[in-house]
Amino acid sequence: MKTKLILVTAISFMLLTQQCKQSSSPIKYPEANKIDSVDVYFGHEVADPYRWLEDDNSEETAAWVEAENIITQTYLSDIPFRDQLNERLTKIWNYPKYGVPFNKGDKYFFFKNDGIQNQSVLYMQNTPEAEPEVLLDPNALSEDGTVALASLGISKNGNYLAYGISRGGSDWSEIYVMDIETRETLSDHINWVKFSGISWKDDGFFYSAYSEPKDGDELSGQNQYHKVFYHTLGTTQEKDLLIFEDKENPLRNFHAYVTDDENFLIVGETESTSGNALYAAKLRSLKDIKLNKIAEGFDYDYHVIDNIDDNLLMLTNHEAPNQKLVVTKYDNADPANWKDIIPEKANVLETASLVGELIFVEYLQDASSKAYFYSIDGTLTRELDLPAIGTLSGFNGEKNKNTAYFGFTSFTFPSRVYKYNLSSGNTELMHTSDVDFEPENYVTKQISYTSKDGTKVPMFIVHKKDIMMDGNNPTMLYGYGGFNISLTPSFSISRVAFLEQGGIYVMANLRGGGEYGEVWHEAGTLQKKQNVFDDFISAANYLIDNKYTSSEKLAIIGGSNGGLLVGACMTQQPELFKVAIPIVGVMDMLRYHNFTIGWAWAADYGRSDDSEEMFKYLYGYSPLHNIKEGVDYPATLAITADHDDRVVPAHTFKFMATLQEHNSGKNPVLVRIETKAGHGAGKPTDKQISEATDMYSFIMYNLGMEPEF
Repeated sequence: MKTKLILVTAISFMLLTQQCKQSSSPIKYPEANKIDSVDVYFGHEVADPYRWLEDDNSEETAAWVEAENIITQTYLSDIPFRDQLNERLTKIWNYPKYGVPFNKGDKYFFFKNDGIQNQSVLYMQNTPEAEPEVLLDPNALSEDGTVALASLGISKNGNYLAYGISRGGSDWSEIYVMDIETRETLSDHINWVKFSGISWKDDGFFYSAYSEPKDGDELSGQNQYHKVFYHTLGTTQEKDLLIFEDKENPLRNFHAYVTDDENFLIVGETESTSGNALYAAKLRSLKDIKLNKIAEGFDYDYHVIDNIDDNLLMLTNHEAPNQKLVVTKYDNADPANWKDIIPEKANVLETASLVGELIFVEYLQDASSKAYFYSIDGTLTRELDLPAIGTLSGFNGEKNKNTAYFGFTSFTFPSRVYKYNLSSGNTELMHTSDVDFEPENYVTKQISYTSKDGTKVPMFIVHKKDIMMDGNNPTMLYGYGGFNISLTPSFSISRVAFLEQGGIYVMANLRGGGEYGEVWHEAGTLQKKQNVFDDFISAANYLIDNKYTSSEKLAIIGGSNGGLLVGACMTQQPELFKVAIPIVGVMDMLRYHNFTIGWAWAADYGRSDDSEEMFKYLYGYSPLHNIKEGVDYPATLAITADHDDRVVPAHTFKFMATLQEHNSGKNPVLVRIETKAGHGAGKPTDKQISEATDMYSFIMYNLGMEPEF
């Protein structure tokens, strides 16, 4: 269906700019053409007048995006303290940041960012005591820092580095190979890689990829027919060995990896974000790989962490919602033959790995990390003492080696890196973060509140020690609530600028997440999704009732599925919030599955074509479809990016065009559209600082804050 071009002239730009600076006048938003587009779901007609904004290649969409960005940037530039906030963020961002070391062969590797480098640099040491040398600097791959590392695989002997790069934030990546000794980039080059690791075996590696998409479909077309390949060094991609595919089921993904000794290939098969089938093969010959199904899909999660001889150690929630560690044979799929090594416990078993002669495990206890070591037979050996209540950010160690490394962080505890002696149990601090921030001036507490249906939900609250609880504190409430993802304490540089100006930061552990296992996750999925929104709304009411804040001082924020959360809550109870920040949100719940990898979210959401009942449920909370005429909505800054091929920007485009059309109040409803950026991964530091400046400026300004920097 043909639509008219949006013609935005220099004169109209000037008028829009002048009007934005007149804060007492309503903002005149760019006129968006409406078309006669209607879908029919089980006899129910649903209009979609901004369907044309789904075309990310059209001139109409490009013109609308340009006009929206001018309005937004003009509004933001008029915030009196924006430049000072940018200076403050740049200053506190500028400190060295270290990743957790890992080793391959006799070499040691770690990432480091000197401060405000756009991308972190990969360093190498021949011994832990040797002077680190740069192995790969992604900052040299582009002038503007928008080329980022997407994946990494180092051969077992430490001779070769295979690395995937993404451009402009896209999920698509290309794989290159470096000879580590000579630093030479080899001729190997692999395209159209997506949702893939790099796992070495002998003189090559396994990876997953799609066929080349049609022109114009790269960033929005549905991803179909994922495949697993093996690439041999020195050959072209066309000669790569096809290892696994499913011609009957185009909407499935396959992830391949090998065990530490390279004796077994493991392939996980998924059709959504939770639940998988699992295959294993003993790698006798690459030309004769026989994959045995060792776990049926797709009701439970299965992940092989490693092998002990011909036995596979597998982490699973099969009949164990909080997960357990079992041992199984590589050619036997019968759960009756599994042997429990670490049975299910009251807390959620998050991760497990073999380090030294032990099994390392991480649990979640009320959304914070607890870690333990077990012997191979499952006997508890000792606990890993952590510095505070917080989050382990990686634990890296090798079998038959005596040293491991881990990171730790919390809300007011900037990331630190530690060395751990597996024999003695001694911990040694390696790297700390010299941040311009005084954590002793802040307090973190965890409370539980009651949601609409009586469920107790935990929530973290962070603020300065001397704040008065008089109901007048600017407060930022963050949540996610989906896909079995757990929110745990972590340090945010940008959040510091809000806290030190007297703001309160709150993180709610909503149902739909993984904080309390699969039962907690399922309680926020499909036709229980409203539980997630009720949990978030109840968190807001708790903060107001207990005098932390008021509706006039409350901002809500969330990204991706959390963007859906913000969109649903601001349309269900717009009067409850002053500011809403939906970031790369899923806003059209009727059509999300038609784009890129959206079909994989159906286990959490359901689909509008599943049944009339499911359609009505989705339609009942879909943010796009629940914007009402004549409602005073919160001040809204929706954030998206032109290269987001995870949650395509059309979600935000259509939502904001509709919101601007129907909003009756004086609160600004703006959209910030980043260029050469995607869903968030790999975003260069300068873009992160710019986005944080705009977001926190908008929040502080609309909450009536007068920050002093």
